[in-house]
Amino acid sequence: MAKVFFKSHNKEVECEVGEKLLDVARNADIFIDAPCNGNKSCGKCKVKLLEGKCNTEKTVHITDEEWHEGYILACATKITEDITIEVPEKLSSSMHGMKIEGVGKKVDKELFERAKNIIESNDLSYQTNIIKQYVELDKPSIDDNISDIDRIERHMKQELNIDAIDFRLDVLRKIPKILREDDFKITLTYLKKKNKITILNIEAGNKEGELYGLAIDIGTTSVVVCLVNLTTNEVIDKASSGNAQIRYGADVINRIVFAVRKNNLELMRKAVVDDTINPLIQAIYEKTGVDRDNVIRVVLSGNTTMSTLFLGIYPDYIRLEPFIPPYLKSPKLMGENVGLNVNESALIYLSPNVASYVGGDITAGVLSSGIWASEENTLFIDLGTNGEIVFGNKDFMMCCACSAGPAFEGGGISCGMRASAGAIEKVKIDKETLNPTLTIIDDCEPIGICGSGIIDLICQMLITKVIDRRGKIQRGLDNRRIRFNEHDIGEYVLAFKEDYENLENDLVINEIDIDSFIRAKGAIYSGASVLIESLGMDFDVIDKVYIAGGIGNNLDIENSILIGLLPDVDRSKFQYIGNSSLVGSYLALISKDAREKLEEIGSQMTYVELSVYPTYMDEFVSACFLPHTNIDQFPTVKDLLD
Repeated sequence: MAKVFFKSHNKEVECEVGEKLLDVARNADIFIDAPCNGNKSCGKCKVKLLEGKCNTEKTVHITDEEWHEGYILACATKITEDITIEVPEKLSSSMHGMKIEGVGKKVDKELFERAKNIIESNDLSYQTNIIKQYVELDKPSIDDNISDIDRIERHMKQELNIDAIDFRLDVLRKIPKILREDDFKITLTYLKKKNKITILNIEAGNKEGELYGLAIDIGTTSVVVCLVNLTTNEVIDKASSGNAQIRYGADVINRIVFAVRKNNLELMRKAVVDDTINPLIQAIYEKTGVDRDNVIRVVLSGNTTMSTLFLGIYPDYIRLEPFIPPYLKSPKLMGENVGLNVNESALIYLSPNVASYVGGDITAGVLSSGIWASEENTLFIDLGTNGEIVFGNKDFMMCCACSAGPAFEGGGISCGMRASAGAIEKVKIDKETLNPTLTIIDDCEPIGICGSGIIDLICQMLITKVIDRRGKIQRGLDNRRIRFNEHDIGEYVLAFKEDYENLENDLVINEIDIDSFIRAKGAIYSGASVLIESLGMDFDVIDKVYIAGGIGNNLDIENSILIGLLPDVDRSKFQYIGNSSLVGSYLALISKDAREKLEEIGSQMTYVELSVYPTYMDEFVSACFLPHTNIDQFPTVKDLLD
């Protein structure tokens, strides 16, 4: 046995000799960012060895200077004796305090109102089949001594002219005391279907207005929980955080691999339910004073892998050809089945999946976008940890998923990070001095760069000729921000550590990072191109382009077109629609009609598997250029670069 003392957390952990440092940290619930799930490819799990020796290796992710200072990769290190480790604050805190786009009050209201207008203009009602009703029962007596549940059943049958009443054990356990708490004056919450009701909750006194639901977006990177008053349809409060599954990998493939290894499936389920969603729900309860028993409907939307892991279902066949998901439509679920911090009888609904890599977050997004009701040809692009694309109108909808990886969330980039405090979100480079002007989230010192900032940066580096169209840094530039490391890999310095008090190392983007991002943007563009091409069309037929996902309002459309991420079409056609998954979940929560429409959308979307599409690889390779090997596909960019 050996001991690892994590000085940054003031925590000592016992472990087996030979155990990997990253696994030791995970078992001790110490978060170290490891987007690649420990396969040594991302270099993000860099920690500092303060005392002791270990079995480690120097990789290309560690410079000579860092190596001499004691920096090691947690995933490339095995324990041989007692050691002391320092986890940089950036690594241990990066999943918290995340900036979730579209949750500001003004933007929020606009997005929700826009979606509601789409529902209303298509004659869908906001009625639900959950009812809350105040009831005054006849008091029992010697002459009227039927059971408590029979007393409720008798009254409701007379009141509603129904045939049957169903109830659950958790409700029955409450009934005796609740009936007598306010002299047989009660409020019942029940689900009504035809001539039958199912009692979901019972409360003493008149509580008719207190009826709530939750709309939840389970993102690969972040999770957002929204509390809604089901009587008024008002959004009461919202909370968000990083998805705690991040500690097991940044993308769905790494998480699937981890989940099926060493019986880790339950660990993954608890990470999203117990460590992420339930704390968010509890924070909302504490802020609003809402009683969990009054939360009786929940709608969740996530990609196919996130939904599968949420339910604790074996996920491996999602990633293995022929890519078969365990389910598409949501099973019938209640609160107690999934462990959510809501009424045990709450009705739980998962937005339907379309395929292994197009899930409920996209069907919910399509619902809120209104593509299903529009005559216009609309291209819907979700730029999150995974890239999903939908093209269509009210007559057809085609969809696909791109293996873009986590680059748009900062993953796979040496100084990349998620959109949280300290992330560079906008960049402008002076053409003469090559010095950058940085816009940083929360106006604090920079610690990394997020997706929107990376797009700006690569665009600016191309315009100022720091890089060529292959993404290679130009040799011969006499500037202190341009340098080449010991492996002859070119890099551009965004921020020098001596200019900032808390910066441990220079913030740089290198040619490997740029290549990684070019492949990510190439996957998105080629996916959209092939999807439209499969219909015998081209980008000229597009009437609207909707951008959804975590990259947010800070995405610069012009820069995104210049680097070849988005098609070169009229800029007025582009519109950001925020967290469309959350908004779609909200609509399905407050409207039975919208929920039925969501099911219809899921069944009508046609999935195109890009990995087996004949021309996809050729198109992808062509798109791995700035902006594209065929510059004629980007006429406005061609003029600018010329």
